[in-house]
Amino acid sequence: MNRLLVLAAVLGVLLLVAATSLFTVHQTQQVLITRLGQPVKVIQAPGLAWKLPLIDSVIAFDRRLLDFDAQGQELILGDQRRLVVDTFTRYRITDPLRFFQTVGATEGGIRLRLGPIVSSSLRNTLGNEPLLAVLSADRARIMDEIRQRVNAEARSFGIEVTDVRIRRADLPDENTQAILSRMQSERERVAREQRAEGAEQAQRIRASAERERTVLIAEAQSQAEILRGQGEQTAIRIFADAFQRDPEFFQFWRTMQAWREAFAEGDARLLLSPDSEFFRYFRGLPQGMGGGGGNRGGTANGGAAPAPAEAAPAR
Repeated sequence: MNRLLVLAAVLGVLLLVAATSLFTVHQTQQVLITRLGQPVKVIQAPGLAWKLPLIDSVIAFDRRLLDFDAQGQELILGDQRRLVVDTFTRYRITDPLRFFQTVGATEGGIRLRLGPIVSSSLRNTLGNEPLLAVLSADRARIMDEIRQRVNAEARSFGIEVTDVRIRRADLPDENTQAILSRMQSERERVAREQRAEGAEQAQRIRASAERERTVLIAEAQSQAEILRGQGEQTAIRIFADAFQRDPEFFQFWRTMQAWREAFAEGDARLLLSPDSEFFRYFRGLPQGMGGGGGNRGGTANGGAAPAPAEAAPAR
């Protein structure tokens, strides 16, 4: 019975020693073992590990990427413009021993150290860059330069800075309205220039169109005069041919045409002499056809009626 109690006590002590000596290193962690406050061993491989019970302590550090958000700060750029910049930093603990010796066992200490480092790097780098560079594609180059500066200073703490980014970059409140007014004035100036150029181009197009219109009208009128002259020439030639073929009939036809044009309106009155050439074809007509004694001046023996060719028309 006593042997069983002793064996049980020994097993209990062994189990207690094993429970206090063995520990597990997670794959997302790295471990620093300290003995009476002094670091003795760093374990970075995941798995089962051991330590001396009671006198050894295990301090675990995260081996994943960690974030640090810096407070927004107002900076003066290379072109003497002010900018409020809000950044975040990503880092990884690469040397747990140095991290423990310089910062401590918690991550809060490194945040207090990273703040001034990031702020100083931002001021030194952005102080040589204009606003347009910060707001353009050059920002990637600027941020890489800032990351290199921060990493060079933070390496002494046992960490590696993998990235530094600008989350927000705004103008100070007192400068925003002035910048907006200046931008509005610039846009209005560009708009006025565009409108002036458009008006000039429109005037040039109108002048060109008016010139082409004038040329086309002049050419059309010239062609019309040519065609009109050719038509008149053809008409004169036709009249001349007709006159040469039968002069008597041609004179008769022209006289009838003159009568038709003179009395086209229907209410025209003409005061003519009875022996006018206008009535030459009414002389010698039979008594029934000449209209003798009428108000046209016809006579029974073929006297000419008053002709309209030698007097002004009276309405």
